[in-house]
Amino acid sequence: MWQLFQFPLCPFSRKVRLLLGEKAVGYELVRESPWLQRDEFIDMNPMGQTPVMVDSAAGITLINSSAICEYFEETVERSSMLPGTAANRAEIRRLIAWFDEKMFAEVVAPLMHERLLKRIVHRIPPDAKALRESMKLANAHMDYVDYLLDHRRWIGGAVLSLADLTAAAHLSVADYLGGLDWRGHDRTKEWYAALKSRPSFRPLLGERMEIVSPPGHYDKVDFWE
Repeated sequence: MWQLFQFPLCPFSRKVRLLLGEKAVGYELVRESPWLQRDEFIDMNPMGQTPVMVDSAAGITLINSSAICEYFEETVERSSMLPGTAANRAEIRRLIAWFDEKMFAEVVAPLMHERLLKRIVHRIPPDAKALRESMKLANAHMDYVDYLLDHRRWIGGAVLSLADLTAAAHLSVADYLGGLDWRGHDRTKEWYAALKSRPSFRPLLGERMEIVSPPGHYDKVDFWE
């Protein structure tokens, strides 16, 4: 069976878990704290980053969330997450890069550093100014999602795709860390509620980190506390 080495609040791990859930691929979760840089984990992935998927029986090790997702997209026919024409798939990949690179760098990574790693690893308080800047940028990203959803049914086009799963993975981590203000983002909120209600999403919403707790609405599909 596949093993997924992941960290619960790693958005890239969450992206992979959502895709595996949509495709009904079985796997075992193995928690990995990347900041520990365990020798055994570095041997699997010299970059020391989650996620990593391993099938020991088949001698396969997959590294990098996009490479992992593309592997299962190519090998599992069920529930295509890169659907449509070449142009459609190019747009989906563009949006995947937007959230994995731009939103992660501007919003998710700073929130994780300030509200998670500083508490768990460094034992120091967060920087209020850095948090405010990340939350301001998060609002701009949600404005962009509102815009996309005003022009198409799903983020990447007419049907659910890996662009939606990627966006939801990053937003879910930012939401857990209290970095999102949902007011004025009804389109994004409606879309995200639909994602939260899917069976693939429910296991993620039930997990909790030590020390850091999410806001009351975090795991509620209708956002009511």
